[in-house]
Amino acid sequence: MANQIDCIEKQDRYDPSEAIVSVGGRNADGTRWSISQKEAIQRIKSRQNEFYVSKNGHRVNVLVATSRFGNEYIKTENDDHEPNNLLELQSCRVAA
Repeated sequence: MANQIDCIEKQDRYDPSEAIVSVGGRNADGTRWSISQKEAIQRIKSRQNEFYVSKNGHRVNVLVATSRFGNEYIKTENDDHEPNNLLELQSCRVAA
């Protein structure tokens, strides 16, 4: 199942691989969902879920990457868009 991510919660970190704490979106019935970045990584790796963001009407898939320090994190696939699609999303507190 593919879920659109439309908000994030992040902490102030320079390294994008450490910035995102959790991601969220909207269910088909309009209710909100939110999961930790760690859980999103597990769901992507186990193929339980797919995640994406919508940018200018285009679907951009979210994937698992590994930082130079060996930490796994989520990011969007390369779509030639700067800044980072996930890090520029609004706070989930605002989206609620």
